Amino acid sequence: MRLWSLHPCYLDSKGLVALWREGLLAQKVLAGNTKGYRKHPQLLRFQEQEEPLAAIGRYLRFVYEEAAARQYAFNATKILFFETEIHLSVNDAQLVYEWEHLQRKLKTRDFSKYEQNHMIQCPLTHPLFYKISGEIEPWEVIAS
Repeated sequence: MRLWSLHPCYLDSKGLVALWREGLLAQKVLAGNTKGYRKHPQLLRFQEQEEPLAAIGRYLRFVYEEAAARQYAFNATKILFFETEIHLSVNDAQLVYEWEHLQRKLKTRDFSKYEQNHMIQCPLTHPLFYKISGEIEPWEVIAS
């Protein structure tokens, strides 16, 4: 499961579809409707919120909006909580780590999207997040 802190506009089509599915799975876990993935590290920042379902709902809302802009047929009714004003912080080093991770994936999976992103020096965050100074998040599993 990867719930990107980066703006979904940087994802290729496979990545955006995967993010939608993984976000819906995260929502299901946070709602207590599945036994698996309950301790997945990517969920920690949502589980720590006062309203975890509202936080993941807002996250999914922006994934849905990106998909709609690309004319994908995602079903917005699957989002349990759609309209909530929540913002979470994300460390700048986390964004750098994710950016490099995404670019490595795109280089082999969708080279044209990789080239599109290649010159971007300061990628946008997912609209749920605002950037602060800090290290890679403690919940991140560092790939070797």
